[in-house]
Amino acid sequence: MSSTTVQPLQTAHPARLSISLIVALVVGTVAFCWPLFLNPSSGLSPILAPLVFALVLPMLLAVVLTELSSGRMDVKTLAMLGVLAAVGTVLRPLSAGTAGFELVFFLLILAGRAYGAGFGFALGAITLFTSSLIVSGVGPWLPYQMLAAGFVGLFAGMLPKADGRVEVWLLAGYGMVSAFAYGWFMDFSFWPFAIGEGTQLSFDPAATPWQNLHHFVLFNLATSMGWNLGRAVTNALLILMLGTPLLRLLRRSARAVKLRPTAIPAPPPAE
Repeated sequence: MSSTTVQPLQTAHPARLSISLIVALVVGTVAFCWPLFLNPSSGLSPILAPLVFALVLPMLLAVVLTELSSGRMDVKTLAMLGVLAAVGTVLRPLSAGTAGFELVFFLLILAGRAYGAGFGFALGAITLFTSSLIVSGVGPWLPYQMLAAGFVGLFAGMLPKADGRVEVWLLAGYGMVSAFAYGWFMDFSFWPFAIGEGTQLSFDPAATPWQNLHHFVLFNLATSMGWNLGRAVTNALLILMLGTPLLRLLRRSARAVKLRPTAIPAPPPAE
């Protein structure tokens, strides 16, 4: 007679990034930082958003397939990805981003922390894509939103180990930092076209990258600080209030989908 036990699946170290995630990071960084090396008046500028969108979808598919093939995700984890993306899709229209009040990002952070960097990236990108279809938010900014939200979930899965209230405070602090980073990157992607030319806040094709960064910081402080601050406070408060029970729930679900029955041969009978 044989006995059956349940053993955990072998998973990679949570901080280890797959090749597909590294490619997504590199491509996303270049996509957001294009004003540092590409003149807005060049012929490439009008096709940047469609080009980025054409790259985001294959990268997202590659990340999911890599996670599946490596064992960090399975069919049940994929189903959980769909469930959480649906929840985020519903949460986003409820907040509508008024004064920076957004309900979707704290869920990306907690899910990325519980399930890992690849799951967090996929969840962020899918949630922003599907929710944009509902709120009629489809435009040249969409691929950048998908990348930025994906990075929020990705880096949540790479935070250092912590337990209890320390972990919740760590995630709340990350929620504030990532809220500002999301706003900065999104602003930087369209800033050269935002206010025209000739002002102290405008992009200057003749200036050095450091001078243009200085102009951008002034532009961001003048136009987006309130929105970024509202998003940061919302993330921190929701994580502090709901982080402990939701992390417990997500981790219980993560453990459930990563366990499988394994047959253990019975010891030979004693002679």
